[in-house]
Amino acid sequence: MKDKKILKNNLDQHVVDDFGREWKAFNQRGFVGQNLENEFNLYFNIFPFENLDKASVGFDMGCGSGRWAKLIAPRVGILNCIDPSAAALEQAEINLAGNANCSFECASVASSGLQDNSQDFGYSLGVLHHIPDTRAGLISCANKLKKGAPFLLYLYYRFDNKPAWYAMIWRCSDIVRRLVSRLPFLIKLIISQIIAVLVYLPLAVISKLLEKMGFDVSNIPLSDYRHKTFYFIRTDALDRFGTRLEKRFTKNEILELMHDAGFEDLKFSDGRPYWVCVGTKI
Repeated sequence: MKDKKILKNNLDQHVVDDFGREWKAFNQRGFVGQNLENEFNLYFNIFPFENLDKASVGFDMGCGSGRWAKLIAPRVGILNCIDPSAAALEQAEINLAGNANCSFECASVASSGLQDNSQDFGYSLGVLHHIPDTRAGLISCANKLKKGAPFLLYLYYRFDNKPAWYAMIWRCSDIVRRLVSRLPFLIKLIISQIIAVLVYLPLAVISKLLEKMGFDVSNIPLSDYRHKTFYFIRTDALDRFGTRLEKRFTKNEILELMHDAGFEDLKFSDGRPYWVCVGTKI
């Protein structure tokens, strides 16, 4: 049984501390320009920006270093950046220093001081699969939103659109993750970077070459990284192998979670990353 202190406020303090160290190691200040916009569009291409304006108030739940907030803040009135890691929030404040409309709160999804039914929009990308109770976390997000407000969600998917052997490869890698993620941070940082160089990068390069030759590379593991920078690859390798708590969901499970949290008009992105979903609070 996990320590009660770890589960307080629906967070695992070990995970919070690890992400704080990750965002200090990879503060994303070099992740700008077209590279950032390309990644941003992969997640936000289904988000109804036409419903927002300079009076809109919303939240970034689990903002990390604030990389997505960089492109959201100029579109809205106020963006509440929330993260349980003080170290991560420090990096977000630096990265968003030019955006006077950003506020910062060091809190978990369950302990945020945002008032219920107060927000015009919200999003949480790559966060709620790293907390003890994902369903409760999603409900906490929904509670902060006004009726009719859009919410964008990204959870790790369980390869439900991939062949069985693909999921088997992942299960093998997950054994490595479970071992590496419990090591001291410096050691797992080094190991993750070795994995980035010896595994991620070669598969990305091979996928890119095969794609140019006309082959379908969608089922090659890590082929998504063929169009990403090495900085992004290094960050994700640490994210993947340095995190103790990781959950994965099928598309149908995400659909059910969103319905249970009180969202309707659900829409999934057609492409990668799977499965980005947007819904409207009932």
